[in-house]
Amino acid sequence: MQSDCNSAVSGAGTMTSQTSLAVLMAVTSMIVVQLGAAFAHPTMAAYGPVATTWGRLTWAAIILVLVVRPDIRRYGRSELLPALALGVTIAMMTLFFYVAITRVPLGLVVAIEFLGPLGVAAWGFARSWRLAWPALAVFGVLLLSLTREGWVVDIAGFGFAILAGIGWGAYIILSKRIGKSFHGLDGLAISLVAAAVISMPFGLYETGFTLPTGLVAQTMGLAILTPLLPYALEMMALRRLLSATFGILMSLEPGMGALAGYLVLNEQLSLQQMGGIVFVIFAGAGAVASTRE
Repeated sequence: MQSDCNSAVSGAGTMTSQTSLAVLMAVTSMIVVQLGAAFAHPTMAAYGPVATTWGRLTWAAIILVLVVRPDIRRYGRSELLPALALGVTIAMMTLFFYVAITRVPLGLVVAIEFLGPLGVAAWGFARSWRLAWPALAVFGVLLLSLTREGWVVDIAGFGFAILAGIGWGAYIILSKRIGKSFHGLDGLAISLVAAAVISMPFGLYETGFTLPTGLVAQTMGLAILTPLLPYALEMMALRRLLSATFGILMSLEPGMGALAGYLVLNEQLSLQQMGGIVFVIFAGAGAVASTRE
């Protein structure tokens, strides 16, 4: 009897430690993503956002393939096609995001982009009262984008952020499937290779079909910050956390983006824009929490 009690206590302690570790992974992932985006500005200014994105994705793919060494032969078409689809999604989502942050402050881009994951949540809400959460997020985005005088953000940048948000929503759906289908980080490695190949012609076009040494050197370090480390941490966290818990944590990302933009890039936001970000964060947390009811 005593041994059963000890086993139960030990199991509960292990579960708690695993959850704590997963929360730490998820929070670290968000911090690294936003810092990586902020630190990328000098490289994007020198070589362009598209070339910088291509360089980061290429280095991330090379490093992860060397570490993971995925054996493609052990997977069938039903596993590989979603991995390739995730690669397309990562490439387009990342390209749109980095183009957007050259035109719109980082915190605002992340808040606008967050409409994508909220859209995924809203898909399951049907016509219930929970649709109030996405509506609240849209209101928050309008607060940070519009005043009585009109748009206060670059229209093209706003559009790129929306497209990045659509990609983020698709990324969530595909990454859940791939996390279950592949061993370890094999699926992520294959997806990053596909993303690097897809972004290659766009990156080469922006550099004039040359390969500047500075771009190669700078994007190697940036690749570790984003996307390599965050994507790996997210995938491992999702295996240990309930989707609802992960979603609530993820809703903090617009605030982290605003903080990184302020601390690293000195991007100032108005009180109205900060209020809009708060609405988006509250809507994200509320949408995820309400799915438990």
